Amino acid sequence: MHRKEAIRNIGIIAHIDHGKTTMTDSLLAEAGLLSPKIAGMARALDYLEEEQKRGITIKTANISLLHESGGRPYVINLVDTPGHVDFTGKVTRALRAVDGAVVVVDAVEEVMVQTETVTRQALEERVKPVLFINKVDRLIKELRLTPSEIQEKFMRIIRDFNSLIEVYGEPEFRDKWKVDPQKETVAFGSALHRWGFTLKIAHEKGVRFSDVIEAYTRGEYQKLAGLIPLHNAILDMVVKNIPNPIEAQRYRLPRIWKGDINSEIGKAMLNCDDNGPTTMCITMAQMDPHARLVATGRLFSGTVREGDQVYVVGARKDHSVQHVAIYMGAFREHVEKITAGNIAALLGLESARAGETLVDSAHKDVMAPFECIRYVSEPVITIAVEPKHPKDLPRLVDAMNRLSIEDPNLLTTINQETGEYLLRGMGELHLETAVKFLRDYGGGLEIVTSKPLVIYRESVAGKGVIAMAKSPNKHNKFWVQVEPLGEKAIDLIDRGTVDEEAGRKQVGNFWAVDEHKNVLIDMTKGVQYSQEAREMIIAGFRWACRAGPLCEEPLRGVKVKLINVQLHEDPAYRGQAQIMPAVRRAILGSFLTAKPVLLEPVYRIDVSVPAQWIGECTNMIVRKRGRILASEHKGFLAMIAGYIPVAETLGLSAEMRSATSGRAFWQCSFDHWEKVPENIAAEVISQIRERKGLPPETPTPDMFIDEDERL
Repeated sequence: MHRKEAIRNIGIIAHIDHGKTTMTDSLLAEAGLLSPKIAGMARALDYLEEEQKRGITIKTANISLLHESGGRPYVINLVDTPGHVDFTGKVTRALRAVDGAVVVVDAVEEVMVQTETVTRQALEERVKPVLFINKVDRLIKELRLTPSEIQEKFMRIIRDFNSLIEVYGEPEFRDKWKVDPQKETVAFGSALHRWGFTLKIAHEKGVRFSDVIEAYTRGEYQKLAGLIPLHNAILDMVVKNIPNPIEAQRYRLPRIWKGDINSEIGKAMLNCDDNGPTTMCITMAQMDPHARLVATGRLFSGTVREGDQVYVVGARKDHSVQHVAIYMGAFREHVEKITAGNIAALLGLESARAGETLVDSAHKDVMAPFECIRYVSEPVITIAVEPKHPKDLPRLVDAMNRLSIEDPNLLTTINQETGEYLLRGMGELHLETAVKFLRDYGGGLEIVTSKPLVIYRESVAGKGVIAMAKSPNKHNKFWVQVEPLGEKAIDLIDRGTVDEEAGRKQVGNFWAVDEHKNVLIDMTKGVQYSQEAREMIIAGFRWACRAGPLCEEPLRGVKVKLINVQLHEDPAYRGQAQIMPAVRRAILGSFLTAKPVLLEPVYRIDVSVPAQWIGECTNMIVRKRGRILASEHKGFLAMIAGYIPVAETLGLSAEMRSATSGRAFWQCSFDHWEKVPENIAAEVISQIRERKGLPPETPTPDMFIDEDERL
């Protein structure tokens, strides 16, 4: 772990059920951490009961392995990640800690939607991918393809994968990172039967593909694991092609850290220096029932030891490191120290959260935080939860707090008006597993949940009037105009590139942007006291954006222009209680004159189904207000891609299974927001208002605007 050139930090990423965890079993068996007899079936890194029961990975798991290649030992810090789209946020966080990714693709299903999502996430973090084409045994045993048909399939998978790198890769890495069997960046094999090879290994061992086919024909495929073991193919490919931390940090750091590269901290991280200031990006925070919070992350510089004084930048808190460890699946192994370039697990950092920046306390005043971890999806489904017995409420609150720490993509909120405890997640499975964990964390807590509900957004389709609103004491006036932000500016915000400078170029004198892609622009000239009132005006803007007037759903993609302001000369008359409500009223008043619309979340749906059921699947998507983007045949399977409103997917599982006799496999991932069709918008708004206990009538502009001075 101290020899940087011998370290490889890798993630295993893939579409659900393509064999990541099964492949990882083989790697653990080679390292002596798992019996070879059960490798491929043990799913050792799926150590949660819920994971074993469902047969899917729900959380990320870290393990450190020792592998010898070319007579030299290497440390492989490996992170196994979930494949289901509902847990895609955990993949994003894991990728911050690694320098390379083994992308696993099912040889039968080929490149799928989640393959594309995770590859895009890796490339955005400047994580170099290599490819493992898994389940080759199915091509031989089940599909009975000829060698030329198998080769054609391999070529198509490699071509499709390289096209993802072409689309999402940055120009300087695009060509260098494309995979090629000749360069040993592609491996082929069967994780279940624990064999695999690269072209180099096949050449060295004198193995031809016809030998593999023959082994299956004779029923002697078990011998392949001894002749061409999978772990050699994967780990040799990793050692040769994935950069060590010193090489990787030189090009990754400018992407994920916007501090001064030439500062002491910048140089230490760039060189992965053990003797520099300790800096760490926390990628996972877990609550341990015995040890409290465990913060896991990548050490970019310095050396961390027990007793070190460190500072959590976002929380602005000093902590003392109580325990230093490395993760070995479900277990933590205590170590004396961990040096730069490795993945560490630290105890004693109670304020640490995923995405946070940790630094040596001596450098806390000069440390810039790591870039925010940007997620490709967002929570669009919510449920209300409550304890069956009111006396258990404190246990529920405690369990929800723990859950929100461990999974930042699960939003837990308390509706102050109704007293409801709300959980928001990526999809139905995300929320199902969250409720199961709540029960476990609460020690068998009995919980009652509501039906899943879809989250909406409010926006505008036109330019509103310049609306004026007075403060409650009538001594301050604000003129505001609302209009659509535009897709180009929203895209900038989505990519995290809107700062004050970029914002000014796009939208004017940029004051603030909120979490739902709304911006506040100052267009006033020569207003007295405006700088003193600026923070209060921004607070009023954020308040208005939290709950729109149509049905108190958050605003999205709205540009708010502050046209003019009149403030009282006496500070006592222009406090927060005066400015915030007036700004909010002016925004909502103008909003209601700007052709307000309701937006609904839309999933991209990808269905894999035997060709005879393609008609049933496409009809079902269209019937549920969806639209088909493409359909193509890949062998005996048909692949359908389309869009479907999230509201129409609740209960989709039962219908899809019934229509296709359980033969369809599909995955839904959040894609975009879309205007609710006019013929159902009024009904949806009415239902949301009724559910929230709001008056049935939608407010009118005059309820917010002071009519006597409306422009």
